[in-house]
Amino acid sequence: MRTMVVTGGTSGIGKGIAAHYLRQGAHVIAVGSSEQRGAVLRAEAQRAAWKGKLTVLRVDLSSVAAGRRLVDSLVEAEPILDNLVLCAQRYRLTGGRVETAEGFEHSFALAYLSRYVLSHGLLPALERSPGPVIANVGTPGLRLGRIHWDDLQLTRRYGGTRATLQSFRANDLLGAAFPQVRPDSAVRYVGYHPGVVRTGMPASQPQPLRALSAASLALLGRGVEQAIRPLVALLDDPPEERFTAHRGRRRLSVDRPTFDTTAALRLHRETQALLD
Repeated sequence: MRTMVVTGGTSGIGKGIAAHYLRQGAHVIAVGSSEQRGAVLRAEAQRAAWKGKLTVLRVDLSSVAAGRRLVDSLVEAEPILDNLVLCAQRYRLTGGRVETAEGFEHSFALAYLSRYVLSHGLLPALERSPGPVIANVGTPGLRLGRIHWDDLQLTRRYGGTRATLQSFRANDLLGAAFPQVRPDSAVRYVGYHPGVVRTGMPASQPQPLRALSAASLALLGRGVEQAIRPLVALLDDPPEERFTAHRGRRRLSVDRPTFDTTAALRLHRETQALLD
């Protein structure tokens, strides 16, 4: 039985991936922060009599300690993992800076540090799979935002959009660094941009931005089922290369500044220092 971990697995793109593979008979470990959304997913799985096995884990992935505990429990419980799909994100485009209990800026912690911790921490289980794939769902290749090297936690010039875009750029570099820092690993690392998708993302925004975002997604966005099809294809038949980036069905060149290897290795070193 195929076994996969999906963060953000109880809503949006993550839930779509979880549901697809549950229908296919996989064991899906859906990680989310909401007990209510987890209960909804369980009820849907029971009602639809999906063939797979569903495990829902409630974890606050903005906590590095919680992410590490999740890694330890998964490696112990699941000796073989076939896929890790990273979708956990919460947009804080307005309002002030929020710092986690561990002292990290919230977007940086949830959208980037959690993915770093799980990507590297779950390698022992992933490398026992015959075709392991890590899929990092974000905006690879988007030429907006940058890494604020002198202030990664945005303590001086915080902005919600600035923080969100930095987390996306950090994930580009996480993927680019992976084959460099794990040269002997068989894992394929895929960066995936689903495009504009109709999800529950606006619910985390204040009014009137919430209403405007919801209206825009309803008008311009694709449905989740449509948005995940290219990602499913990449998980089922991964590329030969160790790291690739994709926007929907279009493969992106990784020979661009957003995937710069020197910057990727620098961020890897700085992240290690932050987490030590």
